[in-house]
Amino acid sequence: MKRAAAWMAEKVTGWLTHEEPVNELPLSDFSRLCFEIRPCDVLLVEGRSRVSNVIKNITQSAWTHAALYIGRLHDVADPEMRSLIARHYRGDERDQLVVEAVLGEGTVISPLSKYRGEHLRICRPKGLSLQDAQQVVSFGVKHLGADYDVRHLLDLARFMFPYALVPRRWQSTLFEHNAGIAARTVCSSMIAAAFTAVHFPILPVIHRENDGRLHLYKRNTRFYTPRDFDYSPYFDIIKYPFLGFDDLAIYRQLPWDQNGVICNDANDCFIPLATPGPAGKTQEEPPRVAPAIRTAT
Repeated sequence: MKRAAAWMAEKVTGWLTHEEPVNELPLSDFSRLCFEIRPCDVLLVEGRSRVSNVIKNITQSAWTHAALYIGRLHDVADPEMRSLIARHYRGDERDQLVVEAVLGEGTVISPLSKYRGEHLRICRPKGLSLQDAQQVVSFGVKHLGADYDVRHLLDLARFMFPYALVPRRWQSTLFEHNAGIAARTVCSSMIAAAFTAVHFPILPVIHRENDGRLHLYKRNTRFYTPRDFDYSPYFDIIKYPFLGFDDLAIYRQLPWDQNGVICNDANDCFIPLATPGPAGKTQEEPPRVAPAIRTAT
């Protein structure tokens, strides 16, 4: 019986995680993203699987998956964490890595290169200290091996229906204290719990007292979805489009002189290549200074 249930679960998981082909022309410049991404950035992914389509319907957002970027192995300051990562990831130690909760795999370490060709976005926590960033990374690493919480996904789906129409035995456990199994998680709730552990706000509940004082209350991390990191005012949104308007950097458009004149200032120019003068003598070209660049005011 258990073997049959496991076989059925494997087949259903495989059907849900089956992905459509990658677009021939991606929306994101993956090489630029790899260069710019920093440890503790949240990577949002627009998934291509059947379960991704379910999440899109539940959350009404294109972002279906979130991963926590932890950098390369040497970027992790804690030697205990580095050792734990090395036990869970057997690839090249120079690979850029993310921690993520994946249906059918649980919480795992994956190379960033896994998402080459995908539509991606970086959410960067504003002003997060280096010490707290390492603690966020450690929180994610400590969850390695945890199972994916399929029940949590179903609980979120139930909110698409009027609560009163759902039979009591089917109603969500999200509101229950210590609900669910501690050894299980999903991508966004695990990352939200990591930031909450260092008191970094994502979408806090803000209450104003009668005397004008403000109080912030932490939200239930089980309610967070990938789109909340995109919506949060405490995260900078960074995009690297495949076809961007700033592909030609401004410094490439400066009016540099092409004849080899080197100037220390306006009255001191050295000409490496002299031009031949009368009777075989050489004469220096008159100093040339590039015109000042006018900027719009």
